[in-house]
Amino acid sequence: MSVSRKEQTIANACSVSGRGYWTGKLVCVSIEPAPAGTGVRLIRSDLTDRPSCTASAANRCETPLRTIIRDGDARFEMVEHLMAALHALQIDNCFVSIDGEEFPGLDGSCLAFFQALQNAGITKQSTQRKRLVIQQTVRIELADRWIQVEPLDRAMQNAGTCFEYRLSFDHDCPIHEQTFSFHCTPETFGKEVAGARTFVTQSQAEMLRAQGVAGHVTNQDLLVFGDNGPIDNELRFADECSRHKTLDLIGDIALAGCDIVGSIVSCRGGHTLNGRMAERLAAIADDQIQATQLNDDADSSLPDQHAA
Repeated sequence: MSVSRKEQTIANACSVSGRGYWTGKLVCVSIEPAPAGTGVRLIRSDLTDRPSCTASAANRCETPLRTIIRDGDARFEMVEHLMAALHALQIDNCFVSIDGEEFPGLDGSCLAFFQALQNAGITKQSTQRKRLVIQQTVRIELADRWIQVEPLDRAMQNAGTCFEYRLSFDHDCPIHEQTFSFHCTPETFGKEVAGARTFVTQSQAEMLRAQGVAGHVTNQDLLVFGDNGPIDNELRFADECSRHKTLDLIGDIALAGCDIVGSIVSCRGGHTLNGRMAERLAAIADDQIQATQLNDDADSSLPDQHAA
């Protein structure tokens, strides 16, 4: 049987700086402790009145190639790498201030975020973390892509959420078919996923540059695949692409706002499917909590069997 845990925040403030992939703007991301029940609160420190919003599925904008969170004037692009690091380290509450719209791309992975948060330390809080125990299969399809969440065997329910990504492109793509799966804990994420980098094919990179996007990005800022593999770069893992897709999946599912006791499998999915599943899981979690509260209220209304 799975065991719930207390919410957590960081013990000390930390920061990470870098350029956004899309805008090319240099930004600084500052992360500070927050009270229990806050969630991940995103703040635009560069704008008047410092508009903010919670990083949640309800505030997600459906956009290809990256995840955007927005509420009114508070807009935040490419949040998935930070969210993956926070979720993997079980940091539930923090204030995240950024002096720009887009989070930094760094080396294409979330390793810098993960290490900064790890070095900041983690503090337990008094509130119980919201938890969703998957009891039946949930599946979302989009053309030939799908994402599915399934119950975990009881024996594995304390091993961390199981994530699996099945990567498969068209036959002429230089990136070969690959699958990666693991049980997500702070330790396994740090060793196996945090360093996996964003990737594109050479033709995709040329198309983006032709559109005036990512003109400053070099082959060292992410993985660019030519016919013979990465150009002017080396893989950190033989299956680095499926590992990075898993990283993105974790960051997007984190928007559900709860720990998930289950197995999440994505076949050729991306941010759109990930985000839709996060929305579905958030709704199921709310229903599960309401049902529990109703049962508790019903139990409390029963006469005391031991009363004199």
